[in-house]
Amino acid sequence: NYKAEFASCRLEAVPLEFGDYHPLKPITVTESKTKKVTRKGSTSSTSSSSSSSMVDPLSSVLDGTDPLSMFAATADPAALAAATDSSRKKRDRDDNSVVGSDFEPWANKRGEILARYTTTEKLSINLFMGSEKGRAGTAAFAMSEKVRTRLEELDDFEEGSQKELLNLTQQDYVNRIEELNQSLKDAWASDQKVKALKIVIQCSKLLSDTSVIQFYPSKFVLITDILDTFGKYLSYEMCLFCQELGDHFSPENANDTAKETCLNWFFKIASIRELIPRFYVEASILKCNKFLSKTGISECLPRLTCMIRGIGDPLVSVYARAYLCRVGMEVAPHLKESLNKNFFDFLLTFKQIHGDTVQNQLVVQGVELPSYLPLYPPAMDWIFQCISYHAPEVTARWLHCDAHLLSGDSPCTLCPLINVSTNQPL
Repeated sequence: NYKAEFASCRLEAVPLEFGDYHPLKPITVTESKTKKVTRKGSTSSTSSSSSSSMVDPLSSVLDGTDPLSMFAATADPAALAAATDSSRKKRDRDDNSVVGSDFEPWANKRGEILARYTTTEKLSINLFMGSEKGRAGTAAFAMSEKVRTRLEELDDFEEGSQKELLNLTQQDYVNRIEELNQSLKDAWASDQKVKALKIVIQCSKLLSDTSVIQFYPSKFVLITDILDTFGKYLSYEMCLFCQELGDHFSPENANDTAKETCLNWFFKIASIRELIPRFYVEASILKCNKFLSKTGISECLPRLTCMIRGIGDPLVSVYARAYLCRVGMEVAPHLKESLNKNFFDFLLTFKQIHGDTVQNQLVVQGVELPSYLPLYPPAMDWIFQCISYHAPEVTARWLHCDAHLLSGDSPCTLCPLINVSTNQPL
């Protein structure tokens, strides 16, 4: 008789006044009779009719008897302090790994550079893209055939046909570069990665051409747009391999496919013979170093900085430094040492503008030195902005006169880089 048994065992209800009830008040129960409760393996206990208050489990926090408080009381204070300090350092490191909204992005400077550095002279594009054989492929190819096809494409890249577009106006040049950017996107979307790499390499080679020197800053902006596209696509592909890791990503737990694919790209880029395209293409995928090791970016930045020292033209080299500082700020803004090294390397090489190579080039193009020096500020402004970001005040004050260093303005007595008597760089 379950109903009768339930009625005999249940507690007697106690009527409460409306004003007496509150969910946070201690609950008072009254047993109607004495009952004996016996459990297997335990002694009998008898409870008589009485009125008692049940203990609120949350109130145990106040007297320190809850499990967490008791565990903290027995823990080593030094260990707790060390853990707190480690957590704070990690949070600070994460904050320093991303630039804030107070850092002016490159996109804000792009339009200004394109509008300022124009030319009416005819431009040319020299592309060495290889022939079109072996482009098409089907999904039915075996892996060995796919590898053979890509090797043939790379060989074809070395032996291909040269395509040169001459007598282009500035607008024609811009349109052609945009077409190459779109070709890169189409090649990547159709899984023609070798063709995409060829496009990036050939576009990077254009940055060694200073035949129309007044247009070089705008050319740099257009070509680096293609490099940025390539870097974003490859970084996104690497992230797809490790998307299951989420926020817990680290090079140690990255899968083998991601590491092997990433290494394969770096090895391909390392085999580029010419210095300038090899530098630019590797710099564009700087972010992918994080898939190989935790220190990959910090080790790669100094090496790329030293690589720029092999570029003989001071104008080409300063824009290469600006690009390295730009990609460096995107992935590791806290690594200031490479930024400073790029700046001081520029100071050491700036005297090359008075050398025979640069002077002969200016004579051939009919460009005077006062018209040549204003080509440097876009690159130097960016380098100075990267160095001064969250830098000590004395560093920011020391860098404020970059315009006086490179333009023909009046000398600045506060700038340590200018000889005030001659208005020439020290």
